Amino acid sequence: MSHTVSPSSNKPYGVARVVGIWGLARSSFYAARRRPEQPRREARKRGPRVASDEELITEIRRLLDAPVFASEGYRKIWARLRHKGVRTSKDRVLRLLRAHQLLSPARRPEPARGNPHEGKIVTEAPDQMWGTDATATCTEADGAVTVFAAIDHCTAECVGIHVVKKATRFEALEPIRQGVKDRFGAFSGGCAAGLRLRHDHGSVYMSVDPIAAR
Repeated sequence: MSHTVSPSSNKPYGVARVVGIWGLARSSFYAARRRPEQPRREARKRGPRVASDEELITEIRRLLDAPVFASEGYRKIWARLRHKGVRTSKDRVLRLLRAHQLLSPARRPEPARGNPHEGKIVTEAPDQMWGTDATATCTEADGAVTVFAAIDHCTAECVGIHVVKKATRFEALEPIRQGVKDRFGAFSGGCAAGLRLRHDHGSVYMSVDPIAAR
């Protein structure tokens, strides 16, 4: 109607006059005229485009094939995806890596070892468990020496003691030999078979050097 020629002025009415009479905005008129040329886009969620699982795992495989990784940690892959413009979350990357078995092999934690004496080291009767340990001291005659001792876990009695200048694993057994000889006799045999020995983790007892011992 804006193109209709006025019979009195012999000129077109124009858009401004027509929409003014109809009480409309000219922007609405022009928008309605352009709408057939610009079809309405499909509504989608606002924000960056989120890739599907198939697209994301394809990008992850491309990153893993590139010679830039020393290990396949999911945080490193997530950071490189962001650098390429692929927006996702660390948890999703970890889920896809685990589902497609693309995670680098990790060392499994060692199983927890139980307490060897289950929290109780005091026995019900003597000569059931002995404990052995060593300590260092200094003497005027020989200087630094090592003192080995064996203690009964029931009576706290010292069943054997041995002082030596050079500590070895063989010298550490001397207090045990003394206690077995004193309690069970020279030929104890099976008498001391039920005896348990508990060794505290103290000094490291080195064995005698076979070359130096010759």
